[in-house]
Amino acid sequence: MFGISWLDPLTLITDMGGFAVFVILAMVFAETGLLIGFFLPGDSLLFVTGLSVANGAVRLGEWPVPIWLMCVLISVTAFIGDQTGYWIGRKSGPAIFNKPESRLFSHKNVEKTHRFFERYGSRAVILAHFVPVMRTFIPVAAGIGGMPYKHFVRYNVIGVIGWGTGVTLLGVFLGGFKIVAEHIDLFTIGFVVLSTIPIVIEALRARRAELAADEERRAND
Repeated sequence: MFGISWLDPLTLITDMGGFAVFVILAMVFAETGLLIGFFLPGDSLLFVTGLSVANGAVRLGEWPVPIWLMCVLISVTAFIGDQTGYWIGRKSGPAIFNKPESRLFSHKNVEKTHRFFERYGSRAVILAHFVPVMRTFIPVAAGIGGMPYKHFVRYNVIGVIGWGTGVTLLGVFLGGFKIVAEHIDLFTIGFVVLSTIPIVIEALRARRAELAADEERRAND
């Protein structure tokens, strides 16, 4: 569907069969806990997981996985991933965000993370779960910034439940409709498009801020 089968959630779940649960959880952990996981399809993965659970397509060996267990596993895995990111930032300090530019590390993402944190403050820990890329970098930034651990955990629990359980249940709910079950590909593409809207909005805001800064500099020259 997307050209890269292992980044296509529907193909991934279908092809992995009884091992799909482990792959789903590994991808959730990589996206939330490892800096290199920012490109993974988190939102669409959870949405399609919910759709697939509703259709009995997600199995652990030969046994269909109940939705309550899938939601618990995803939320707990996301929580562990965020904790990993927080402590990476806490132990490594600013050096983790001062790495050389590479294919897997972009300073533009770091700049976006700082802007996101400045705008939303502590709420960023919750909101970041619903914004691709920010899911990966905000926990690290919270650790680097020295956010009190108890404070981080409180917001983190809300975020992982809202995202890990909420998005998955949305897929389950919509999967109960015949038209959705019969056109999973189309609805998955639609959800992917919707999930990119926050990125587009943030990019437009960043662009407006840059233009405003340029105009202010020219006015002061």
